[in-house]
Amino acid sequence: MADRKEPTDAIALARRLTQPELPKRFYKQAAVEAGEEGFLLTLDGRKARTPAKNLLAVRDEAVAHALAAEWEAQVETINPDRMPLTRLANTAIDRVAGEMEAVRADIVAHAGSDLICYRAEGPEGLVAAEEAAWGPLVAWARDDLGARLLLVESIIHVAQDDAAMAAINAAVAPFDALGLSALHVATTLTGSAVIALALARGRLTVEEAWGAAHVDEDWQMSQWGQDETALARRAVRLAELKAAALVLERGRAQ
Repeated sequence: MADRKEPTDAIALARRLTQPELPKRFYKQAAVEAGEEGFLLTLDGRKARTPAKNLLAVRDEAVAHALAAEWEAQVETINPDRMPLTRLANTAIDRVAGEMEAVRADIVAHAGSDLICYRAEGPEGLVAAEEAAWGPLVAWARDDLGARLLLVESIIHVAQDDAAMAAINAAVAPFDALGLSALHVATTLTGSAVIALALARGRLTVEEAWGAAHVDEDWQMSQWGQDETALARRAVRLAELKAAALVLERGRAQ
């Protein structure tokens, strides 16, 4: 039995050795301060900054307090993997704000091969599950966004109509940098610009969006059982989607 454990122990040791050392928590309190730039995260009264040295400030007070809560939740070290909202805000401020058109274009490109448009030919149970989750979203995209999407029973890419893509582009256009970052996160996590926009507009809750994005995977697990490693990865991704959903929800409230 000892011989069988050695490879696993070696792998675990290698992972520990290659993981970067996390910075120690250097502050006693994370809080929020109102300023000309918006609502700023402060650490022991000092204004926090992004990796690019920009002020870590957002327009919405609730989002700012959620950021502070992430920093307060850090114990002895600061673990970015457990701070999805902070990562999202940093990306919005340092990168997306200067690349708005490129980020919009990437979201629209996802719509061109949107998850909900590519359907299984079988088994019957999976086909039914996809239609139940995605059929209403296809109708919503048509009726609310003006995007008539083509459905395909194949994995071969089929180009969507230009008019549909123009409608998606129009739906994406109003978002500011933080909202666009959140929409992009939701799009990439779900594989669907339509699911992301439905989440942003309140058509779907975060749980409904998550379920719609994992119809195939959930059906497979119902047939063959759960994979603990996959479930752990999903938990991390769900936390990221919840952070994006908070930003999108607060964006609707403004």
